[in-house]
Amino acid sequence: MKISLCIPMYNEKSIIADTAKTLSDYMSVHFEDYEILFSNDGSRDGCDRIVSELGLPCVRVVGYPDNRGKGAAVRTAMLEATGDIVMFTDADLAYGCDVIKQLYDTFAANPDADMVIGSRNINKDGYEGYTFIRKLASKTYIRVLCIAGGFRLSDSQCGCKGFTKEAVRKIFPRCEVNGFAFDFEAILWATKYKMKIMEMPVKIINHRESKVHVFSDSFRMLRDLRKMKKRIKKAEI
Repeated sequence: MKISLCIPMYNEKSIIADTAKTLSDYMSVHFEDYEILFSNDGSRDGCDRIVSELGLPCVRVVGYPDNRGKGAAVRTAMLEATGDIVMFTDADLAYGCDVIKQLYDTFAANPDADMVIGSRNINKDGYEGYTFIRKLASKTYIRVLCIAGGFRLSDSQCGCKGFTKEAVRKIFPRCEVNGFAFDFEAILWATKYKMKIMEMPVKIINHRESKVHVFSDSFRMLRDLRKMKKRIKKAEI
């Protein structure tokens, strides 16, 4: 099976060359058929040019000139991908590289799975290195959102998710959310289509400060989630 790895990026000049080289080295060792798509969300720091000029094999840069949001960047890459398995993770490689092979192997071992989601809440070391307050805030935030969304998941917001190409073709053409709530939308559509969603344990190894502000963003997320649920519930499939 071919795997497509999608990396959304916005003003990641300081890390993107290392990320691209690290991923290229990892993928070439572990996969025979793969591609890496860096999706530029209207960056102003030239990080798209940096990736392109590296000339790495099986690496493409996609995107658009205006800043729209992480959801738009992920959606753009997912729809450009050609793999049998299509996944995304963050440019800072917060969960390391081994989650890529782990996710691929989860699909291989579960051919009826449509979507695989990383979860920091399955194993005790999922938040290793977090302060108590940051861990509590993150877990509470995720729990509230999962309850509000009606998801039977332990971690809807993990930045590591994978889909079969069939799931991508059904879900992402119908997605509209450009911001951080795009995760909810993808899960809601998967649920609408009665897809099989699995979780796998992941562990944070890169503790860069999150771009999501737990308290200020929670209210906007809940508002967006309510609107999405109404829209998708009414939609025909």
